[in-house]
Amino acid sequence: MSRPPVYFDHNATTRVAPEVVAAMLPFLTEYWGNPSSAYSFGHKITTHVEEARAKVASLVNADPREIIFTSCGTESNNSAIHSALVTHPERRHVLTTAVEHSANIKFGDFLQERGYEVTFLPVESDGSLDLYRLEQSIRPDTAIVSVMWANNETGVLFPIEEIAAICRSKGVLFHTDAVQMPGKLKLDVKESGVDFASLSGHKLQAPKGIGLLYVKRRTKYQPYVIGGGQERGRRGGTENVPNIVAFGRAAELASTSLEDENTRVRALRDKLENGILGGIDGTSRNGAKEPRLPNTTNIAFEGVEAEGILLLLDQAGICASSGSACTTGSLDPSHVLIAMGCSAARARGSIRFSLGIDNTEPEVDYALKHLPPIIAKLRANVPLAEADGARSATTRQEPSSKSQRNIKHQASN
Repeated sequence: MSRPPVYFDHNATTRVAPEVVAAMLPFLTEYWGNPSSAYSFGHKITTHVEEARAKVASLVNADPREIIFTSCGTESNNSAIHSALVTHPERRHVLTTAVEHSANIKFGDFLQERGYEVTFLPVESDGSLDLYRLEQSIRPDTAIVSVMWANNETGVLFPIEEIAAICRSKGVLFHTDAVQMPGKLKLDVKESGVDFASLSGHKLQAPKGIGLLYVKRRTKYQPYVIGGGQERGRRGGTENVPNIVAFGRAAELASTSLEDENTRVRALRDKLENGILGGIDGTSRNGAKEPRLPNTTNIAFEGVEAEGILLLLDQAGICASSGSACTTGSLDPSHVLIAMGCSAARARGSIRFSLGIDNTEPEVDYALKHLPPIIAKLRANVPLAEADGARSATTRQEPSSKSQRNIKHQASN
């Protein structure tokens, strides 16, 4: 590729920041000891681990003692739900939504196969959640409610503080998957009132393979990964020191990028979205315009499939996605868009663009120059009858009452 790619897939992963690479390298080449060791060469590394813990705790306004380092957001999500069920064995019901990350959807399926009850709440056509329905769905045997803070595909935000208040009033634990939040919007676990929160390093310019679980003080917690006494006995396994240090440095950078993300990046997202909606016929946005992440837009293109769009975008050096990176390769339409009442045809013709602090206005202009001829080319190659059928199939359908049942949804990120 003669030029660097125009990368509009920051909700999938991010480039590791140079400052983060510089911070972690010494712990790969010089300070490589095991922090659990008794001798000073290893044990002195514990200081750096705790410094990183304090930095990520500061990012979310937590006490460092409330932070457990994990391998990723998926482990963190699974750990929170697992802990609630184990520490409250008399409660065998989990309440979540139909638009969660696959870490929740598939874990819910796993639990159902083992006799637990899992309710996947439907959402409205704009991706929002009916809080009255959520409150009415909490049962005496509900162990935990798990709702993502920001949807990874549409960017739609859920009212986490209100949901936390409802859960407190019902005496039920509340977990939020906050993986998409850091560096984009303010994240304050104390103010929100959540009991558990999950983060993943590679979403905020740290390497893949490091995450965290926030566990509110005095909340009962049962470790998910059993082993040594690492993480104060809450997560077994030798500490991934280079990545932990990297996570801490990335957290510092994320704290300083909020203004840029909410001004310049938001303006770039809006320019891209408005340029597509105003310049290409048969396009519309999936999900509410607000409140949502400042970097994310999800666009439906009538009469074409995302696979073809992404292939031609890739040839032009533009990176985007048709939904979650965790379900790339699946032939099934996005479970998020289906839960919002979109037809399968509309879901299969939708593209997610998620921008980041490295993006520039010339890159947006470049995408807006190449996208219209790509869509025109694909539509020209679709037989007329097939195109007419696809257009009629893309009309929105309201979520049916059937979606309220405890069903197994196919997963995505």
